[in-house]
Amino acid sequence: MRSELTFSTDDLARTRFAVSPMWEVVTSLRALAGPAVPALHRPWAAQVRPAATAAGPALRRLAALVPAVGHLPDFLTPVPATAAPSLAEELAVIAATPPGQVRADLDLMAAERGGRLPAVLEPLHRDPVGRLPLLTADIEAYWEFALEPHWARIRALLDADVLHRARLAAGHGPARVLDDLHETVRWDGGALRLEQRHCAVQRLDAGAGLVLVPSAFAWPRVLTRTLPPDPPQLAYPARGVATLWESGPAADPAEALAAVLGRSRARLLAELDAPASTTELARRTGLSTAGTSQHLTALRAAGLTSAQRAGHAVLHARTAVADALLAADAAGRVG
Repeated sequence: MRSELTFSTDDLARTRFAVSPMWEVVTSLRALAGPAVPALHRPWAAQVRPAATAAGPALRRLAALVPAVGHLPDFLTPVPATAAPSLAEELAVIAATPPGQVRADLDLMAAERGGRLPAVLEPLHRDPVGRLPLLTADIEAYWEFALEPHWARIRALLDADVLHRARLAAGHGPARVLDDLHETVRWDGGALRLEQRHCAVQRLDAGAGLVLVPSAFAWPRVLTRTLPPDPPQLAYPARGVATLWESGPAADPAEALAAVLGRSRARLLAELDAPASTTELARRTGLSTAGTSQHLTALRAAGLTSAQRAGHAVLHARTAVADALLAADAAGRVG
């Protein structure tokens, strides 16, 4: 399937990024619902499944609403109002969904099943206003056991992706960013072309701009939402998602660099292959959060790291000077 989203200069000016908890809820539910959990998410699924089994009716309702294939209800992924809305903010929007929109989404799901809606969803179709509070409670319950314990790690991955693409836009322009999102997404002189079986999007009378949403669980595809008059959304796999659940020890920092900087600071530099928050770096290295913060302050003062705010988090990244030091040390050890 080939789709095309045409862009005006106004659309490009309004294109933005957002980190959305509800997109992670929807895509993670779909990952669990499939016949086989994607290999990279199996460590997460192994931790989640016991609680999912105990969730009983709540998870059955959510699983029916978010099937492994087919239509995903648009009202579950409202347009993020800010760059990083909270789950509570997104649930408030879902709870206020007009009944007609809920029924339209459920009717599309029923049409894919020969006109029949799963029995657990019929009460929602009959009485959206009365049943939406139960749905948001189901989502909150799922979030608490499936995503909240891992949210700091997931959020760091998503924030790092946004920071990388912001730097890409600064150095090469927005067209380069759009062309770099996914192998099935291509920028082609005024239009964004999408080529895959699971995605169809047209501008039509959709709102201006485009909301780009990095996702840990969308992999290996991109997902779209086009619901006029909202701007289109495109959820794409975040960079580095393949290492999201890795828990093994990091490689030892370069010995020569450690002799100059100290082992802890060299270790922190080695961990910054992708931007990360202080909390995430402390978790990876086993250092205290306070100690990690002190080391990062010293590294930043020396011009070896930089810091940039992304939503509520501050992400640290290696500078070109630090990259050169690590490369030179690695070359010296190989030689």
